[in-house]
Amino acid sequence: MTLPNFFIVGAPKAGTTSLWTYLDQHPQIFMCPLKEPSYFASELRPENFSDEMRPRIEREMRALERYLRGELRTKRFGGLVSRWEDYLSLYRNAGHERAIGEATASYLWSATAAGNIAARIPQARIIIILRNPVDRAYSQYLQMLTAGVFRGSFRELIMASLACRDQRLGIAWPLLEYGRYAGQIERYFRAFPRSQIHISYYEELQRSPQPLLASLFTFLGVDPGFVPDLSQRHHQPAIPRLNSLAYLLKKSGAWPYLRRLAPAPLGPRLRSLAMRSRGSLRMLPADREFLTDYYREDITGLAALLDHDFSLWLDTGEPARASAPG
Repeated sequence: MTLPNFFIVGAPKAGTTSLWTYLDQHPQIFMCPLKEPSYFASELRPENFSDEMRPRIEREMRALERYLRGELRTKRFGGLVSRWEDYLSLYRNAGHERAIGEATASYLWSATAAGNIAARIPQARIIIILRNPVDRAYSQYLQMLTAGVFRGSFRELIMASLACRDQRLGIAWPLLEYGRYAGQIERYFRAFPRSQIHISYYEELQRSPQPLLASLFTFLGVDPGFVPDLSQRHHQPAIPRLNSLAYLLKKSGAWPYLRRLAPAPLGPRLRSLAMRSRGSLRMLPADREFLTDYYREDITGLAALLDHDFSLWLDTGEPARASAPG
C-alpha cells in the first residue's frame, strides 16, 4: 500500500498549483495526479455544499468517477474523494520515488485535515505557502469571474461573505476565512513537529522560485540541484467583458457548446473580443483598505506566531495584480 509522505496544504490561490506542477517534474518525486482530492478534509463532501453549487459538484463527481476508473496517468484538477480505496488508487502508479506527495489547498483552512493526516500518516511532511490574504481573496474573486459563478463586484462578494450565515460551502463562504492563517497554522503546529512543517511565501515563489524549490527539495530529501521548467503559468484569469452574459451562459451549461461551435481560426479573435486584458484587473484602493483592516488582527497574530515581518501585508498602498502564479 503506497501512501503520500508529504502534503501541500495551502493556502488557496497562493501558488499551490505551481508547486504541484514544479515538484511533479522532479525524478525523485511522485505527485498525486489529482490536484485537490480533498480526502483528509472531512468538510469537503458533496452534501456540505450549498444549493447553488450542487449542480456543478454533481457534474464534477460524475467526471471524477470516470477518471478514477481510468489509468490515472493524466493530470486532473479538482475532485472530492471520500472513499479510502479510491484515495489509495491515486498512488498506484508510484514507483520507487523517494517523496510521494498530494496537494489540496483547502487542507490549511480545514478544521479536520491536520488531525486526519496526522492520524493516518504521522511522519508526513507539510508544505504551507502563504499569500497576503487580501490579494488571495481578490485572486479567488477573479477565478469566480473566470468560471462564471459570480457576476458582481469584489465589494459585493466581500459583503456577501461577511453577511453569510449559511456555513455550507459555496460562493460567499469560506472566501474570507481561507485567509485567516494564524489559527490554521496553530492546528498544524499541534498535530506535527515543527521540523516536519515548511512554511514559505507567495512573494518568494513569484520573485525567486528556484531558491524556494531548492529549499523544498532539501526538505523532502531529494536532489536539491534539480531545475524544473518554470515557464508555464497556472490559473491565469480570463475575465469576460460582460460578466452577466458569461454568468448566464455558464450557469445554463451552454458555454462549452458555444466554444466547440466556434471555428478554430476564430478562437483567438473571439477570445480577445470577449475577455478583458490582465493589465486592466485592479483592486479598488477602498476594497484593499477595507480587507486589510479586516485581517489586521490575524496578521499581527501570525507575525508573532511565525516571528516574521508582515508589514508589507498591512501596507494599503500597493494595488493587486492578477498576473501571478495560482
